[in-house]
Amino acid sequence: MKSSRLKILTIQFKSLGDAVLSVPSLMAIRQRFPDCELHALVTEMAAPLLQHHPAVNRVWAVPRKRAKTGLKELRPFLRALRALRAERFDRSVDFAGNDRGAITSLLCGAPERLGVVMQNGFWGRRFCYTTKIDRGSLEIPESLRLLRILSPWGISPPANLEIKLYPDPKLSSPFSCDSSKPTVICNIGAACSKKVWPVPHWVRLHEMAVARGYDLWYTRGVFKMDEQLIRDLEVLAPGAKILPKLDLPNLLVALKSADAVISNDTGPMHFAAGLGVKTIAIFGPSSSQRWGPIGPGTRILATTGCICQRDTYVCRRAKHCLEEITPESVLEHLESLLPSRPIAPPVYLRNQSAA
Repeated sequence: MKSSRLKILTIQFKSLGDAVLSVPSLMAIRQRFPDCELHALVTEMAAPLLQHHPAVNRVWAVPRKRAKTGLKELRPFLRALRALRAERFDRSVDFAGNDRGAITSLLCGAPERLGVVMQNGFWGRRFCYTTKIDRGSLEIPESLRLLRILSPWGISPPANLEIKLYPDPKLSSPFSCDSSKPTVICNIGAACSKKVWPVPHWVRLHEMAVARGYDLWYTRGVFKMDEQLIRDLEVLAPGAKILPKLDLPNLLVALKSADAVISNDTGPMHFAAGLGVKTIAIFGPSSSQRWGPIGPGTRILATTGCICQRDTYVCRRAKHCLEEITPESVLEHLESLLPSRPIAPPVYLRNQSAA
């Protein structure tokens, strides 16, 4: 016998950052339907971001492999669809707007299915939803755009956007920081090179920040390019403190233990802001207005006149767009968020025997 409790499925088949930016929508659904049973379907990689969130009753993790559509890759997806259909959801909402999200909406079996009208994608998308809403402006914060998708359910965006992430409470910090100094974690990698602040800029920032009394640590990313960036950093800044490669649950705990995070435009930037950590974001080709981190303790440094297109992997300018953002400006923002504790000058005692 089906429970009378409203059962809702949210679908977000996109990147880690997209999963974070959908959190305000999950919180808004919980506020509008406080007694509902709320399930969130995300990619396998993104599941730890929502696993401990109090707004969500259950997280469904499905593998997502780009450019792989063979039967072997589809089997986990098909198994998940069968399990989802057995849940007998009352409503679903597809935040992703991609083909897999649309198909999941249709096959999950919910009688009310909310989705976004998109110009691209497969021809049958329009039959996947019972209620369709316009994609909306791309010149507003992405979290706000996602919230507006929920308007047919009587949900209005809150006066103040906020994102709250909850790391695994059973995990402890994977590194030991110097409690006498402000701890700053730096994320120097990104999914593509056009979003990477030049390593020499990181080195200059490192020299100045350490001299001001900050304790800097650097993350190891998951991409091959990230390893090369770390090797370059180790050559140019011998002694720089490098964190071990961490899975997402441990990375969240590490970020939470920092006093501040400095990051390129990539997932850890959103993680830090969602964890309530003071965050400095370095932006180039992406719209900082749409994709910037949310929270009162955030600062965004963005280039002007960037000509990089969405479909390019590298910066197309002769001089990388992000070189315009100076280490001095990043340090200035860091000190505005997190005043340093200056290193005391050495005290020279008079040699009594020589007197």
